[in-house]
Amino acid sequence: MRARRLSAYPGAAPRASIKRWDAFTRFIDDGRICLTNNAAERELCGIALGRKAWLFAGSDRGGERPAAMYSLIATATLNDVDACAWLADVLARIADHPASRLDDLPPWDWKKTAVRLAA
Repeated sequence: MRARRLSAYPGAAPRASIKRWDAFTRFIDDGRICLTNNAAERELCGIALGRKAWLFAGSDRGGERPAAMYSLIATATLNDVDACAWLADVLARIADHPASRLDDLPPWDWKKTAVRLAA
C-alpha cells in the first residue's frame, strides 16, 4: 500500500500560514476569537451522527424533512429564541393563523409577536 502524502508540495502548509500571518495571529489581539474550531465541530457532531440514520429516510422527501427542521431550529437558535417554545407556539397557531400575517411566525419576529400577544 502506498503512503499518502500530506501535501503535493513539501512545505506548502508553513508557507501558507506565513502568508496569512496577520489573520493567523488575530486571536492574540481579540479575545473573542477562538484558537480552535472545537465549538464548530461539536455543533456539527449531531448532524454527522444523524447522517447514518438518514440513509434510511426512505426517499428524498424523507430526507428533506429533517433538513428543513434542522434549518428552522438552527435559525431559532441563532436568533436567541428557545427553539422548543417557538416551535410549540407556531405549530399551535399555524392552522388558524391568517396567511397575510405569516411574517409574524419566523423566529426573528416571533419574540416581538409573542410580547404583543401576551399584552
